[in-house]
Amino acid sequence: MRMSKRFGLTLREAPADVEVKSHQLLLRAGFIRPLAAGIFSYLPLAKRSITKIENIMREEINGIGGQEMTMPVVHPADIWKETKRWYEIGTEMGRFYDKNERDMVLAMTHEEVVADLIRREIQSYRQLPQLVYHIQTKWRDDPRPRAGLIRVREFTMLDSYSLDANEASLDEQYRAHYQAYFNIFHRAGIKAIAVASDVGMMGGSMAHEYMYLTPIGEDTLVLCDGCGYHANRQIATFKKKDAAAETALPAEKVATPDVSTIEALAEFLGVPKAKTAKAVFMVATMREAGTETQKLIFAIVRGDMEVNETKLTNALKAHELRPAHPEEISSIGAVAGYASPVGLRSNKNVIIIVDDAVPTSPNLVAGANEAGYHLRNVNYGRDYQADVVADIAAAQEGDGCPRCGQPIYLSRGVEVGNIFKLGTKYTEALGGTFVDEDGSSKPVIMGSYGIGVGRLLACSAEENHDDKGLMLPITIAPYHVHLVGMGKMEKEADQVYEQLAAASLEVLYDDRDESAGVKFNDADLIGLPIRLTVGARAWKEGGVEMKLRHSDERIIIPLDNLVNTVQAQIDALFAEVQATVVPVPFEE
Repeated sequence: MRMSKRFGLTLREAPADVEVKSHQLLLRAGFIRPLAAGIFSYLPLAKRSITKIENIMREEINGIGGQEMTMPVVHPADIWKETKRWYEIGTEMGRFYDKNERDMVLAMTHEEVVADLIRREIQSYRQLPQLVYHIQTKWRDDPRPRAGLIRVREFTMLDSYSLDANEASLDEQYRAHYQAYFNIFHRAGIKAIAVASDVGMMGGSMAHEYMYLTPIGEDTLVLCDGCGYHANRQIATFKKKDAAAETALPAEKVATPDVSTIEALAEFLGVPKAKTAKAVFMVATMREAGTETQKLIFAIVRGDMEVNETKLTNALKAHELRPAHPEEISSIGAVAGYASPVGLRSNKNVIIIVDDAVPTSPNLVAGANEAGYHLRNVNYGRDYQADVVADIAAAQEGDGCPRCGQPIYLSRGVEVGNIFKLGTKYTEALGGTFVDEDGSSKPVIMGSYGIGVGRLLACSAEENHDDKGLMLPITIAPYHVHLVGMGKMEKEADQVYEQLAAASLEVLYDDRDESAGVKFNDADLIGLPIRLTVGARAWKEGGVEMKLRHSDERIIIPLDNLVNTVQAQIDALFAEVQATVVPVPFEE
């Protein structure tokens, strides 16, 4: 490809509001252009990289028995209503009417479509197991698109779906995907870790997220170097420090003027935060018998801990949570900043839930439900009861690992993929059954596995760059070779280009009438793995200068050995990447 003919310009600077490095470089190098918030055009360079990523995905999923197909982007709402997700998913789902006023959906994911296909195509256990996948466009109307391709509204995903007759077969396919996905990430040039995660709107019995560790990530991960424990903070457990045993003392009301935070309370009374009870008020949307109800949630954790909203949502089996308004808190007789469940009047629309560390923590300081006052020596069981006792606390830096007890640490990460054991949620809803060997009818067991293609490109750009530009690995770089013609060496450079093209090498040829500085800067910005320079000095020596993007070393390659040398270097770079593709132990 000649740069004089290439569609898409390089930019000297990225827009001022673009902060993430991968976003800056993909814009400047002419890979992507924004159309609207979270919606991008992929220019020819990006399209070539995206195609290479997709082909890596195909190779790995085909390698574990996958069959590629294509499913629609537009769905009739009926199948989403059958699984109830039409009613459960909020405004991020793209809903519209067709010309016949029928409800339609823009695909967020394809579990419903697969389950519909199952009920049409699968009849017998003899047809199982199966593994189907597609690489298709999705739409999720995210209210906060950010960081270029990291968080978008329109995107392309690899979706793989396993279909099994029993749990053992599902386990086998799940673990096959677990390794195949690591292979994809390593071949695309990023180091990912797998963490246990919440099943969320997908449902099911198990889920793992693949995380690229980076400060720009929105997810917080809980990690332990001692035993390798990895989990998303949303569901991470930890060893809670046991409170010292004490005799329960009589409750005592004390004046605490203008003391409405845990930090201020601990300082005012001279007690550690672990000796206080923290009150958090939320409003939960609950679905009961097909109807929605709003309930005030009074959550209590020890003052040295924080409430984990995902754990809280799961413990309550709530549809969603939001912070309570002041008037909702006061309606039950509680006083914000001075609240406790002690002495609250009974209210069927209030659910009291306490973290499981609270019942074993005696003589805590809690609110008195009176501005300016708290209660010393509040004890669970004697002074109040909860509707639910559960682990609702968020893991924090330095807490004990739930496996080995060593201190955990927190890290940020970007989710680049996820895998789910869906079970029979979707096939039961849509009637996707098969006749088993014993003659009984059973629902097909599903697994779902996804990777965002554009996000993977962005994360590779985030991982593989320097201060001059991109350094994408050869496996996904848009071209392998960047050929630069210098000065008045147009004919000679054309000759080299034709020689390389005749050997079917992937070459981006800068044949523009630009200065050497502009050409070299653009070569570094685009960041192809190998740069060849046709210049007068090297030509007099009978060759072409070769430089690798990740090295400062320059060597002269004789013309009569140019193709073989470049091909050998390409093969060596591929081998370096392939060496990173290693077995990864499965972590529950």
